[in-house]
Amino acid sequence: MSQVIIFTNENGNVSVTYPTPEYLETNTIEDVLAKDCPEHAIIVDASELPEDAADFFDAWRLVDGVVSVNLAAAKEITKTRLRAERTPLLQAQDVAFQRALESGADTTAIVAEKQRLRDITNLADTATTLDELKEITV
Repeated sequence: MSQVIIFTNENGNVSVTYPTPEYLETNTIEDVLAKDCPEHAIIVDASELPEDAADFFDAWRLVDGVVSVNLAAAKEITKTRLRAERTPLLQAQDVAFQRALESGADTTAIVAEKQRLRDITNLADTATTLDELKEITV
């Protein structure tokens, strides 16, 4: 089992310090803690970190010595991901819409798809677990 140092940084997020094996050959993790970390930093076993939620690292919060994932922050991370994923798809629909207008074709399906893409972030609001957030795709 490897140990790491964790603390809440100035942004309110969790910082994780992994001392290098080379450093630990001549020093202890307590040396790293004392020398290079804020006073409120603590040493924990790396297995205590929610590694299965690495996609939501910026939503990790340290409370009473335990790192957990803040669901509200994870929802915002998911919305940001979805917005990035949908941008090229919306651009493609804009082109398709313009072409349909120019040729006099029906735009109903294009308009519906654009609305679906705009509304995709709303799915994050209804999610109650990280797994549900991970499953949302454009």
